[in-house]
Amino acid sequence: MAVDILHTRNFFLRCMCGIYMFAFGSLYLQVPGLYGEKGILPAHTQLPNLKYPKQCFYDKLTVLCFSSYVGLNVSYMMELLTLVGTVLSFVGMVWKSWCTATLFFLLWGAYLSLYQVGQTFLWFQWDILLLEIGFLTILVAPVSRRAWSEYRPRNLVTMWLIRWALFRLMFASGVVKLQSSCPTWWGLTALPLHYESQCIPTALAWFMYKLPLWWHKLCVVATFIIEIPVPFLFFSPVRSHRIFSCYTQIFLQIMIIFTGNYNFFNLLTITLCLSLMDDMHLCYQHVKDLSFGFISYVKGTCSWIGKWVGFGILAYYTMAYFSLRVTPQGTIECSIAFNREEFDAWMSRAVPLSIAIGAFSLVITIAEALTSALFEVRGCLDRFGVFSTTFVYSLAAIIMFGISLVPYSVLDRPTNQRVWPVFQNFYEHTSDLQLTSAYGLFRRMTGVGGRPEVILEGANSLDGPWIVYEFPYKPGALDSAPPLVAPHQPRVDWQLWFAALGTYNQNPWLISLAYRLLSGQPEVISLLDPSSAWRDSPPKYIKASKYLYHFTDTIEGRESGMWWKRTREADYLPIFTVDHAPLVEYLRKIGTIGTMDIPATNQPLQQGLNTLRNFVDKLEPALVLWGLFITACAIIWAKGSTKPIVMYTTGTSRQKGGRC
Repeated sequence: MAVDILHTRNFFLRCMCGIYMFAFGSLYLQVPGLYGEKGILPAHTQLPNLKYPKQCFYDKLTVLCFSSYVGLNVSYMMELLTLVGTVLSFVGMVWKSWCTATLFFLLWGAYLSLYQVGQTFLWFQWDILLLEIGFLTILVAPVSRRAWSEYRPRNLVTMWLIRWALFRLMFASGVVKLQSSCPTWWGLTALPLHYESQCIPTALAWFMYKLPLWWHKLCVVATFIIEIPVPFLFFSPVRSHRIFSCYTQIFLQIMIIFTGNYNFFNLLTITLCLSLMDDMHLCYQHVKDLSFGFISYVKGTCSWIGKWVGFGILAYYTMAYFSLRVTPQGTIECSIAFNREEFDAWMSRAVPLSIAIGAFSLVITIAEALTSALFEVRGCLDRFGVFSTTFVYSLAAIIMFGISLVPYSVLDRPTNQRVWPVFQNFYEHTSDLQLTSAYGLFRRMTGVGGRPEVILEGANSLDGPWIVYEFPYKPGALDSAPPLVAPHQPRVDWQLWFAALGTYNQNPWLISLAYRLLSGQPEVISLLDPSSAWRDSPPKYIKASKYLYHFTDTIEGRESGMWWKRTREADYLPIFTVDHAPLVEYLRKIGTIGTMDIPATNQPLQQGLNTLRNFVDKLEPALVLWGLFITACAIIWAKGSTKPIVMYTTGTSRQKGGRC
């Protein structure tokens, strides 16, 4: 039975354009306040050789080094780059034939250029994941627009790389929770803390927090199952296993979207799940099995037996390792039935086993692709060309697989030490390109005892009154409902969450933020809530306190209308003034102030960027991004882009050409 993935690949490419559009668009809305010459972390400070563009590029690998060639300074060049990225990804999403390797190379190069100067505001796992998947998408995409609708056996190999990336992401995110020895994960009590203490929860998180403890524990068990054993089904020869594992991952990501704002990350993960699908499942292809009746019967029977054996094993070990039992009250009780030593022993076998399974699956996929290139393409020249191309892409897939083993195998140190030195050298020499990375989300659960929050306050007198700076998305005012802001990522609101986990000495960007607020910098003030105090005139003094926030309980919230309650824990940031000598000296030392960007000479282009900025700043960021997405979908619908079902049969040539 021949099942193709041509349309699945094409759908994946358009989805990747949508992800890029969200990523570039969200960053564009924040560039002046984050990276402007008088922003929180001026980008030009990351390019010391800016006067020598070629040397600068060799050092930092960013096209921002050539800002002077366009007649813009670095921050305006960042705006232009994010706008170009947004437009290109929008075009690729709407006009599918533009989704070529060239387009995705430009998108990947643009995002890498921004990442290289992004500093702490772009050092997130999803930004690194987007760079990795973005590079792999260059391999997945057709080379030319003409090849968009043509079958290529290499699709099997390149889409397999996406599947392997999804496996590493999910499996690592599951096992690091247990490797961290976090008592909340081992006690299955992490979810209530997660709903309350995650960076930017949604309103639904408040309601989910109220569910009974036995339900939260059961959901943690489901999370472990979806993230640890289920990803092994990605490589199962039984198609129903792959489809099942695909939808479990999608279900987990949708639940995360409902309860937390994680920008484009969950949408990107769902896009990766397309690597587990095929055209038949997406209703693009009807497949006829031309095997003889007996052979067809045997294949169907083996597939049916394999499907239920796999599901049975998964169910059995779930019951055994998590002691699932139904109580007389109708609840489901559970607990982890293994200890840390047993888990470590399992990991020492699971990591090398997963690598062996991945390697075997890749070899089988390459063999299938090369066989298809030899026997399903007519014409000597066409056959040679397709086979050669498939062979080259297979070599690239082997290299990418080998490089990925270096960061992935850190899950088990002995395995990491046994990785072939050639791949380790490849990884070291390509590390600046962010081709692959180690992942592992929510390693330890924060917020035990309450979620810490940094609250900035300003005053014109040391005696007060001290008036709070309100940010648009992070918890602050107790009666403000948790927002729904994804796929936009307000990066200052996010970093304030991380700042609360440490001290201000560990977060120099926060000191810069305080100085910019004291200076009344409009591009930084635009990152505040529109109703926040001090937007029109800066205060004379600024300080910060650390609070512990909790969700209100059901009755308390219903009666008071409050979503949060809080207690003050300690001072966080000492009182500063704009001319505070140690503050100014420190910021000069780290280069935040006292350094000059290159002058902008292209006044018409700069004026055009300013005009667009003045218009966009009046709009809600999430609405801007969803507006772009809805517009793209409306254009696609108006174009009537839905294609008729394609029918393939085993033994039928998928590519025509001259006969030998």
